[in-house]
Amino acid sequence: MSTNSAGPVNASELRRRVRAAEALKAKTREMAAANALTAREAAAKAARAKEEADVTAREAAAVVLRLFDNDAELVSELLGVPAEELEREAKPVTAARAKVVIEELRARAERPRSTRTRKPRPDAAGAASSTSDTSVPAVTDDGRADAA
Repeated sequence: MSTNSAGPVNASELRRRVRAAEALKAKTREMAAANALTAREAAAKAARAKEEADVTAREAAAVVLRLFDNDAELVSELLGVPAEELEREAKPVTAARAKVVIEELRARAERPRSTRTRKPRPDAAGAASSTSDTSVPAVTDDGRADAA
């Protein structure tokens, strides 16, 4: 607190300063509590997302092993993941759940993909027209190309 160089501080000014200091403390506490609550909510959300990602990874490992007739060595080579890790991840997934995931993948693969018409890119159109401007050698009556 700064001292007043004009003389002693009267009682009302002192009370005002004390109230201001208390208000600042209260605001600081509120902000700290809000910050802690926000951090806890973010941590809980991240934990849920991690758990969902872990489940998805375990299911994917089980599905890929099942689709490759449980050949962990082959899948390990294809994915660059140790076979023991694949087997460990796939173990908690039930065969029924793996079948459901496989059926979902097959259904998604069978769905026709929507095709969008693409607009030609301006630089590609310019490149195509510049290549079409090149002259093609004319063929003479005797079958030889004319060197124009």
